[in-house]
Amino acid sequence: MSTPFPFTAVVGQDDLRLALLLNAVSPAVGGVLVRGEKGTAKSTAVRALSALMPDVDTVPGCRFACDPAAPDPACPDGPHEAGGGEARPTRMVELPVGASEDRLVGALDIERALAEGVKAFEPGLLADAHRGILYVDEVNLLHDHLVDLLLDAAAMGASYVEREGVSVRHASRFLLVGTMNPEEGELRPQLLDRFGLTVEVAASREPDQRVEVVRRRLAYDDDPAAFAARWAGEEAAVRQRIVAARRLLPSVRLGDGALRQIAATCAAFEVDGMRADIVMARTATALAAWAGRTEVLAEDVRQAALLALPHRRRRNPFDAPGLDEDKLDDTLEEFSGEGEGQGDGEEPDPDDDGPGGGGGGGPAPDDGGPQDGDGAASDRAGETRQAQPSDAGSGERTPAAASEPFRTKVLSVPGIGEGVAGRRSRARTEHGRTTGARRPRGALTKLHLAATVQAAAPHQRARGRSGRGLVVRRDDLRQATREGREGNLVLFVVDASGSMAARQRMSAVKGAVLSLLLDAYQRRDKVGLVTFRGSGAEVALPPTSSVDAAAVRLGSLPTGGRTPLAAGLLRAHEVLRVERLRDPARRPLVVVVTDGRATGGPEPVALAGRAARLFAAEGTASVVVDCESGPVRLGLAGRLADELDGVAVTLDELRADSIAGLVRDVQGTRRAA
Repeated sequence: MSTPFPFTAVVGQDDLRLALLLNAVSPAVGGVLVRGEKGTAKSTAVRALSALMPDVDTVPGCRFACDPAAPDPACPDGPHEAGGGEARPTRMVELPVGASEDRLVGALDIERALAEGVKAFEPGLLADAHRGILYVDEVNLLHDHLVDLLLDAAAMGASYVEREGVSVRHASRFLLVGTMNPEEGELRPQLLDRFGLTVEVAASREPDQRVEVVRRRLAYDDDPAAFAARWAGEEAAVRQRIVAARRLLPSVRLGDGALRQIAATCAAFEVDGMRADIVMARTATALAAWAGRTEVLAEDVRQAALLALPHRRRRNPFDAPGLDEDKLDDTLEEFSGEGEGQGDGEEPDPDDDGPGGGGGGGPAPDDGGPQDGDGAASDRAGETRQAQPSDAGSGERTPAAASEPFRTKVLSVPGIGEGVAGRRSRARTEHGRTTGARRPRGALTKLHLAATVQAAAPHQRARGRSGRGLVVRRDDLRQATREGREGNLVLFVVDASGSMAARQRMSAVKGAVLSLLLDAYQRRDKVGLVTFRGSGAEVALPPTSSVDAAAVRLGSLPTGGRTPLAAGLLRAHEVLRVERLRDPARRPLVVVVTDGRATGGPEPVALAGRAARLFAAEGTASVVVDCESGPVRLGLAGRLADELDGVAVTLDELRADSIAGLVRDVQGTRRAA
């Protein structure tokens, strides 16, 4: 067994270490989500935590880690009699991103269940993690069906496995720890809210600290055992402090004043639901116990807010997590008293209501703030007036801000795919409605009972059946085929040329693309962004699961110059060619955002037509978002859609509350051809 890197040897990352330790003191806090760039010791710190956790007492021989003091009455290995147990180290179980459902929840032996009527159950990772730590690296890349199972187990404290009338239930309460790189995509809101605390980590910019990180890592790699031995004293001290804090925790008092501050803070930051209040209360209590106190102080409430609220105040996937600390301090000060929420109680508040109230140094900041704000607004207005183009010239313009996003119609790829689970296009998946049966390829995961019985029935006499039980052999088993939804690669090809550069039009175009990006986030797609302007095209964002990154690139997109439409299409075609090699099961959907004009070079229109026909020849699903405006329209975007064998829609038709279903239009066009 390899020697883990000592927890106390991790340099810096104070918030990360504190959040993990608070969960070690009070697992009821609800786990930790660690967000940060690669190479910031996220996984190292999490794996090191298990060595600090106190041992747990379990029923001897129980595969589900039942507590001997209160064994689970429904344990599949039970019933157990209350009594003495055996101590073992707390487990840290890692859930791989690509794990199967059976690996997570466990699997029933279907053949024995049908033939013998016994519940032969092989426990999964949720059973192994009971009363321990469940760690998910790159948790944002976890497939939706595994996320659903995690949510169920976290909410109910138990895991259920049900297959064709055979049911097994076992307790599953664990400390959930996840790490992720936000550049690779965000978490579903439901799972995000299940993490009690969140921390942002980044590499230090201090040379001395970076030197120490390298020094310790090299020493560990040279001799892990010797390095761990040098830190054994510090590790033992932290372990003892965790045990002491756990003993003190029931004695910690959370007074009404602290509760009022918690409630006021959650209300001020407009977090959804009541989970944030509960998590803050538990975190503040754990902070007090960790500090060796029996009373929760305002500083505990403040620290709890910084750990428990940032990920809960996101309103959409493009909102950066974080907390306004000035607003937090103002809220805590306002509700620091025991009375009606007055401040520090030394001065009454009637003067605070007046528009010119305050004394001493108060008026200067109050007067200065609006002046600074008005000046900044004037500067921005001046920039807008200077950048407003008078025509569709060829010069580069300041990037326009996106208009307000809206809910879009569903864009989908025709036919039935076999890609990763998602919410966009029809696909054969492990989840969804049953559409048929087939012989299993490999391990059986979803039994089709009727087809299995039908396959076994003709052979009962030959197999010597004498009783009521059905004699079933492995060759009789049939896998259910199911139809659900898959995620696609949505590749945006955006015209950023001079003909699109009018600020009002480009603002609407960016708003439309931003709306489609929001839709892609909700449907679990990969996204890519190709832009073309001037003399060529560029891949502004290679295919990725991070719609946040796409939104950032879109916001800084400059405009101006000629319209090399063919270059944009050819670059998009090359992106798809490479992506097919990397991810052949994921089907693409190309969304071309343009007014259809093509300029620059010899025969630009004919060249664009030939490039478009490459997509049509390969059967690539495509949509052209027609950005042409004004009373006189040339219909060039419609012609481009014909060449692509796709469909053209205007910006207005893209809205979900506008006319006719876009899905029928996309698919109908291809069938008519």
